[in-house]
Amino acid sequence: MNATPRSVVIEGTGSYTPDTIKTNSNLAEIVNTSDEWIFTRTGIKERRIAAENESASDMGAAAAWRALEAAKLDASDIDLVIVATITPDMPFPSTACLVQTKLGITDAVCMDIEAACSGFVYIMEVAASMIRSGRYRHALIIGTEKLSSILDWEDRTTCVLFGDGAGAAIIGPSDTPDIGLLDFKLGSDGAQGDVLYMPGGGSANPATLDSINDRLHFLKMRGREVFKLAVKVMEQAAQEILEQNGLEPDQLSCLIPHQANLRIIELLSSRLNVPMERFYLNLEKYGNTSAASIPIALDEAIRSGRTAPGDYTLLVAFGAGLTWGAALLKTP
Repeated sequence: MNATPRSVVIEGTGSYTPDTIKTNSNLAEIVNTSDEWIFTRTGIKERRIAAENESASDMGAAAAWRALEAAKLDASDIDLVIVATITPDMPFPSTACLVQTKLGITDAVCMDIEAACSGFVYIMEVAASMIRSGRYRHALIIGTEKLSSILDWEDRTTCVLFGDGAGAAIIGPSDTPDIGLLDFKLGSDGAQGDVLYMPGGGSANPATLDSINDRLHFLKMRGREVFKLAVKVMEQAAQEILEQNGLEPDQLSCLIPHQANLRIIELLSSRLNVPMERFYLNLEKYGNTSAASIPIALDEAIRSGRTAPGDYTLLVAFGAGLTWGAALLKTP
């Protein structure tokens, strides 16, 4: 067993989004909506759509290669792979095992975790804890989603919100204290599970001709309830993680929220008293990519120089379950 590290740090990040862009105007051709209706209510202008033969593991592997390149590591250096997704290639084997094979990793522990849009923050804490145990050296964590595969393209209340993509990070140990992944705050409330879910395809409602005809294999959402809960739990998670680390909101240099709806983010900005200029946003380009949302934004923020040594960055997300989570990072 390796010595227990003093810190866990991000060694490299990467992201991938498909080539096909579906704009609000494109959607207006298939459902009763418009660019103005979508943008004024969500802040979304376009989203990426994966090719028919492009899977969650394909996108996850593409993001992972870029993270490996940024970390200056080989696939053989990875001994832990964790994937967050609600759109796996198949129920089993895990998407993490499929990514492992595509990357040529031969000796690693691989698993999937499902926490919907909070998934990447969840797997970040799981991987960090496993690194801190001293048993693992380099963890590859991936959020990847092909949400276009579970959207009802006749439902304008949901199909306009989501897109496809993947983001990845590699985390590892450091002997320098008080840097990297400082703390986490996760939460769940299963009593709110019916506000955002997909009823078909599991053991409760296995695939049948009736389940298909009843459109049970598409994402279902009660938008107003999700909106209210999202603002509440993200504010709560952000406030609690800052308080338990003795920080004030104005000490954050960058805040990366789940990219679901601009109005949610604006309310969060107001309640935390953090100006919108400190939020990293890419919602307009990609829409909501669920578990891929946070890591895509994190990769872009790091590569664009939004984080400098000593800066505090806060990741905060919410998702189906209901789940939520926050992660506090300090740039080495």
